[in-house]
Amino acid sequence: MNPLRQQLLERFINFYPPLFGAGIRARRIDERTIRVELRLTALNRNIVGVHFGGSLYAMCDPWFMLILMRLLGNGYIVWDKAASIQFLKPGRGTVTATFHIPPERVDEIRTAADRGEKVEPTFTVDAMDEQNQVIAHVEKLLYVRKKNEK
Repeated sequence: MNPLRQQLLERFINFYPPLFGAGIRARRIDERTIRVELRLTALNRNIVGVHFGGSLYAMCDPWFMLILMRLLGNGYIVWDKAASIQFLKPGRGTVTATFHIPPERVDEIRTAADRGEKVEPTFTVDAMDEQNQVIAHVEKLLYVRKKNEK
């Protein structure tokens, strides 16, 4: 992705309707880390008064893919392939999750993709409540490969 387009995407991601409508806000910490928060509101509260599970999943959905796309650059295809979420406790108040991909992991993925392999890395993140208790555990499976040179 072109760097200017990437910068604009990051600047306006909080206005992307599915995220904005759910009350999800992202803050870029650095090029490898994004912190996301979701406040409990009337628009994302379920019938029993806690965070709607779909909003919790949406909060965790795109970030590993977006971080890896930025770190690998234009020469690679990066897709979300699968995901699972395990709800551990009711989510009340503001919920946060921090998405981070270490440099060694990016190097491993890049090296395998450069050999022509289709890489399927798995990443995990915990959604935390205001008391720093894990309320949900999310696992994301991505698909990565080098683009074909034309």
